Amino acid sequence: MPQIIFLPHDDICPEGAVIEAETGQTICDAALAHDIEIEHACEKSCACTTCHVIVREGFDSLNESSEDEDDLLDKAWGLEPESRLSCQALVGSVDLVIEIPRYTINHAKENH
Repeated sequence: MPQIIFLPHDDICPEGAVIEAETGQTICDAALAHDIEIEHACEKSCACTTCHVIVREGFDSLNESSEDEDDLLDKAWGLEPESRLSCQALVGSVDLVIEIPRYTINHAKENH
């Protein structure tokens, strides 16, 4: 089972985290299953950018992004070439290193 290593994030996981994920599971679902509360304002329907992550290692092992995801990512804060929406990025067989950006463009954060 591949591991996802989350780099430290002041609010979401200050110590960082290492979790196991199932191949084919989204990064967002894997994180939420391990109490890493990535924002997902659109309920993982690829309609916002609140679950934006930067894949520091293992990017090429993920499924290809859709045109809809690419269009949304253009609006994400801190966009980088290895950015993905965690609700759309499916874990492959390779370990990942993930950075959760410090900010999102979400104006109203809800508890999920």
